[in-house]
Amino acid sequence: MPTAITCEPFGSALGQPVERWTLDNGYGIAISALTLGATLQQVRAVDRFGERGNVTLGFATAEEYVTGVPPFFGVVAGRYANRIRDGRFTLDGREVQLPRNDGPNHLHGGPEGFDRRTWRAEDATENGQPAIRLSLTSEDGDQGYPGRLDASVTYLLTTDDALEVRYEATTDAPTVVNLTQHAYWNLEGENRGSALGQLLQVRASRYLPVDETLIPTGDLAPVAGTPFDFTAPHALEARIRVGHPQLAIAGGYDHTLVFDGGEPGEIAPVIFLEGPVSGRMLRIETTEPGVQLYSGNFLDGRRIGIGGTLYRAGDGVCLETHHFPDSPNHPEFPSTVLRPGERWTSTTRYRFSVVP
Repeated sequence: MPTAITCEPFGSALGQPVERWTLDNGYGIAISALTLGATLQQVRAVDRFGERGNVTLGFATAEEYVTGVPPFFGVVAGRYANRIRDGRFTLDGREVQLPRNDGPNHLHGGPEGFDRRTWRAEDATENGQPAIRLSLTSEDGDQGYPGRLDASVTYLLTTDDALEVRYEATTDAPTVVNLTQHAYWNLEGENRGSALGQLLQVRASRYLPVDETLIPTGDLAPVAGTPFDFTAPHALEARIRVGHPQLAIAGGYDHTLVFDGGEPGEIAPVIFLEGPVSGRMLRIETTEPGVQLYSGNFLDGRRIGIGGTLYRAGDGVCLETHHFPDSPNHPEFPSTVLRPGERWTSTTRYRFSVVP
C-alpha cells in the first residue's frame, strides 16, 4: 500500500473552518489530524489479526470538541500543559497572572488555550514519509502569558510504524512553555469500553504527589510499595481502586511519573502499553523528563465518541509526556522558561507493533 496524505473540510468550530488531514504510512498505521487544536482525531493501528482500528478517543464533528467542559481529546495542550497553582508565577521579578479555569488553578493554557485555536497546516512530507506541520502564533498577553510565542507541531509517520511528534517554539520575550499531546489511548479499540485492562510499564521509580487541587507538593516520592509502581508491567485496573490517599484525591490516576536516567533532551524508550486482547503494543520514546498518567477520571458517560459509544471514566488513558506541572513555582523542577534567541524543542515517538 503506498503512502498517502489528504486534506478535506471538516466543518467549523468557533466561527472558523476546520480541516482534517489524513496520513497513511502504507504499512500499519494512519492518523487523522484537525487544524482545530492540532488535534489527533484518530490513530489507526493494526491488531494481531491484521485489522486496523482506531485506538484514540475523539469526536465525529469539529463542533463537539469545543462544546461543554473540554475533555481535551487528542489536542495539543498549551501554552502550558497541565496545572499552574493559582494561575500565578514570577518570572524575572515580574508576577504573571493567568486565568483560573480549574478551580483555583490554571489548566492547559487557560479557557482559550491552544486546543481552541485554528492552526495553520502544510504538507511536510519527509523522505517519502507522510507528515504535516501545524503552526500557531500566540501573541504577547495571550491568556496572560508574556511574550509572543511562535509554536509548531509536526506529525510524521515513519516506515517502521511510528508516529513521531516534534514540537518547536520561539519567543520574543521571556516566557514559559510546556506542550504535550493529550491523546486518550485504548489499544483494544476506541469503542471497546474500558481501557484499564491495558498493561502499562513505565521506567519511573519516582512520582509527584499532589495536594487537594492536584498541584504537585514538590516532593519526588518513590513509587515502590504504591499503586504508582509500573516499573514492571501491570494492568491499570489492578491497583486503581486501592485505598491510597493520592488515588482518592484524584479519583484515580492523575499524576506525573518521573523518568529514570537519560540525558536531558535525549530521546529514550520509557513507556510500554499493551492491549492484551488486540495484541497491540505501543512503545513511547521521548525527550521529556516525565509523563502525566491520567485514567480519564472526569469522563462521565455523557459524551458520544466517534465510534458511537458513550465515554465513561477509564475508557481511555492519557500518557502526556511533558515537563512537570507547576514548574514555574518550583525552581527545583526542570525549567520551562524560554528566552529570546532560544529554540524550545521536544520530540515524542509513538511506536506501534503487535504482540505475537
